Amino acid sequence: MTTTPTARTTTELRGLVAAGAARVEAAAARHAEAGHDRHQVVVEQSREALRWAAEEFGDRLTTASSMGDEVLVHLLGTTVPGADVFFLDTGYHFAETLGTRDAYAAMLPLNIRTVTPRQTVAEQDAEHGPRLHERNPDLCCALRKVVPLEEAIAGHEAWVTGMRREDAPTRTDIDVVGWDARRRIVKLNPLALWTQDDVDRYAEEHGVFLNPLRQLGFASIGCAPCTRPVADGEDPRAGRWAGKTKTECGLHT
Repeated sequence: MTTTPTARTTTELRGLVAAGAARVEAAAARHAEAGHDRHQVVVEQSREALRWAAEEFGDRLTTASSMGDEVLVHLLGTTVPGADVFFLDTGYHFAETLGTRDAYAAMLPLNIRTVTPRQTVAEQDAEHGPRLHERNPDLCCALRKVVPLEEAIAGHEAWVTGMRREDAPTRTDIDVVGWDARRRIVKLNPLALWTQDDVDRYAEEHGVFLNPLRQLGFASIGCAPCTRPVADGEDPRAGRWAGKTKTECGLHT
């Protein structure tokens, strides 16, 4: 990772989005012209986005991972050694998810740091009552995910997520290199154009270590009280906040 000497203005950062997008598109075109199949093109496009971001932002680049986006973590660790990754430990994660975090910290050259909410679960229960996630999941997510994320990316100029367009109707317009208007920093979604087939093929070809919950039918992995396995053919996000109208935790809305 390189070091960016001085912080840039919002206008300067917004101006970099077009440059980054152009570089990524050019990389995709080169690989397509070389006869690579669609999957190879999107993978190399994603790697180019990460290389560009690392070169442009240096230590002011960070990546958010829930350890349910294992392909992103593998792609990052094999493209940008030493990259900063933060894991939001809500206090409600499955043991398998915490184990996945520890496995990647040992396997890949990444700086994985754990970020925690301001209150423990017990402290939150004392103030708001037990099982806030059942009574007011939006508030619970805000306290245990959104606020810690804001603190984790403070001082950075760009951040990386594992979002894909096909994840949910709220994500169909995300870009590989885009702008986070809420936080006024560059936002990269390297997997934006990946299909589930792309994810599965990459994982198989590269021997990606997957969260063990995958074998139990968990297609989208979040906090244990708010996540369930999904049936064959069911929407992958159906296991998140099942029975509620909630579809997003608030990190990307």
